[in-house]
Amino acid sequence: MFNKKEKSNSEIVGKTNRIVEGTIIKGNIICSTDFRLDGELIGDFESTGKLVVGSTGNIVGDIVCKNADIEGKFNGSIQVTELLSIKAKASIYGQVNVGKLSVEPGADFTASCSMKANIKNIKIADGKQAQQKTS
Repeated sequence: MFNKKEKSNSEIVGKTNRIVEGTIIKGNIICSTDFRLDGELIGDFESTGKLVVGSTGNIVGDIVCKNADIEGKFNGSIQVTELLSIKAKASIYGQVNVGKLSVEPGADFTASCSMKANIKNIKIADGKQAQQKTS
């Protein structure tokens, strides 16, 4: 009766979910696209895309994502595999694990932070591989 065609990942690339100011979600969010939160989330968030928490956004819970820009409030544990960008008006409390971190002056960053070393293989002239840390 309902012939729904499932969308492939290539069809959803570039699309963004959005939760507007005044909306409160109690529960977990799992998505494979970018996500913008201007409301409030009480729960965990997981995405293979980018998370943007606007100036009115607030998250109490854990975050796992590829990239994140935070301008609002966050309290919990956050794991960002690539870049976490914390804006000047942001308030971050908890534990932070990132690949790279950018904190603007004025941000309230009260968290323990660990950055994983970026390691890439380089070929040496004789064909052997060596590992080099990059910053």
